[in-house]
Amino acid sequence: MAKKAATSHMNQTERVAGTIFFVVYLLVLPLLANKLFDIVEVLLDTKISDSLANIIYYYVLFAIVLLLFHSFLAHTTSRFLGGVSRAMTTFCMGLLVFYGANELFYRVANVLFNSRTNLNDMTIAASINAAPRLTALIIVFLAPFVEEVLFRGLVFGCLKEKSRIAAYVVSCVLFAFMHVWTFALSSWDWSYLILMLQYLVPGLVFAWAFDHSGTLWTSILLHATVNALALWAIVG
Repeated sequence: MAKKAATSHMNQTERVAGTIFFVVYLLVLPLLANKLFDIVEVLLDTKISDSLANIIYYYVLFAIVLLLFHSFLAHTTSRFLGGVSRAMTTFCMGLLVFYGANELFYRVANVLFNSRTNLNDMTIAASINAAPRLTALIIVFLAPFVEEVLFRGLVFGCLKEKSRIAAYVVSCVLFAFMHVWTFALSSWDWSYLILMLQYLVPGLVFAWAFDHSGTLWTSILLHATVNALALWAIVG
């Protein structure tokens, strides 16, 4: 019997509107967000702190993702509730694989990159120092939700219908690219893009968690847990 083709369970509206939003999220908002907040400050005649701007930014993203993908989220929630045991088993396996593979890769990467500074990590550390509670809310809850819906639910889920290999490759590369490209652009140092390699293990593991469990909530929980443990290590 032929294997049943995998589907993303996204309707056509979610695919089209989601793809447009994804492009804006990945390539436009990182460059325009600060300018938009500058305009808001002028219109309201007030000063918006960086920490408040960050939380507003992610709450808006969160709301847009809920609005655009509500049908898909309802379906993936139903699959999670109908297969909690498989989801949690996948979650535990993913956590073990993540830390085993990530630790090994980071040791190799430090040699290859000559301990090159990751500006994304430095930005997060500065945000934690400035506003620990707001930053924790973003890192542990809002960012994992938004990123998993877009990179795994949309990109991986839709591409998997055509090719599982392409789904893994494209979703992982775009996920890694998202974390580094603005820093490469701001410094005009495109060799900085080599740090994309540091994000390939997370991208692969999160995609596998979604693929293996059949529900996006597994990868969301895994992503949130990894971020929470990293935050705990920094603060503790």
